[in-house]
Amino acid sequence: MSFCNVCPRSCKVDRKQSIHEKGRAGYCRSGMLPIVSRAALHHWEEPCISGTRGAGTVFFAGCNLSCVYCQNYEISELMHGEEISVERLRQIYFELIAQGAHNIDLVTPTHFTHAIFQSLREPLPVPVVYNCGGYESVHTVAFLRKKIQCWLPDLKYSLREPAARYSDAPDYFEKATAAIEQMYRQTGPYEIGSDGILKKGVLIRHLILPGNLENTKGVLRYVAETFAPGQVLFSLMRQYVPWGRAAEFPEINRRLTEEEYNEAEACMEELGIVDGYTQEADSSDAVYIPAFNGAGVREPSKEEF
Repeated sequence: MSFCNVCPRSCKVDRKQSIHEKGRAGYCRSGMLPIVSRAALHHWEEPCISGTRGAGTVFFAGCNLSCVYCQNYEISELMHGEEISVERLRQIYFELIAQGAHNIDLVTPTHFTHAIFQSLREPLPVPVVYNCGGYESVHTVAFLRKKIQCWLPDLKYSLREPAARYSDAPDYFEKATAAIEQMYRQTGPYEIGSDGILKKGVLIRHLILPGNLENTKGVLRYVAETFAPGQVLFSLMRQYVPWGRAAEFPEINRRLTEEEYNEAEACMEELGIVDGYTQEADSSDAVYIPAFNGAGVREPSKEEF
């Protein structure tokens, strides 16, 4: 690594190898070695990701965004996790596959792109899901060509103001949409296997924020105008829970109302977005936030086999 430009922040910092070494770290505050907070089967992704046995989720600590409401705040901002080697990361993949994982679901992976690339030098026997915040660089998406089969990006914002206020990324929409279009160019239309699991393609997520319906409608219009039916999947998420630093922002320090979600869902239907998912009201419960307790991160001792 010379000067880091792996995400749109383009910090151009010569990142240190380990977080424990002296040296510099960019906006993500991370070294080059991955920091993992949890590696376990996860049943709360979209049905085509979790399936019946669960997605093999690897939760990375740190983030290239600073979303004030982040449901993974404990790891994205507080950096709880354990630094591991690239070799250990690849071992984790196969441990999850042995547990029955339908795929390997890399959660918030962007700032560890180079380690992930190395861990995927040889293909895995299951699809790899790149589960990211959407604030990606086109060149990084292209760098991962043939390594990632399924892209799972957020499209958080269509408007500059909330992107700046809540995620410190006023250029979010232009960067995220360019990256998503590159993702689609790499995979083509989505494909779901006979087992109901996504084999390749793009699934765009959008989390509705309280009081931000115009932002949501802008996201929906973009998806409807950019992609034809059958090209990408879309997930309209109502699982917002005030979390992290949300209390510092009174306008989002509440849950969604039924009226807000119904209006967003009606807009989705009017625009003809039919490939994808909506969520039930009980999805906005903190019980669905995983325990970031280091599960599955350390190498099991021989006695455990």
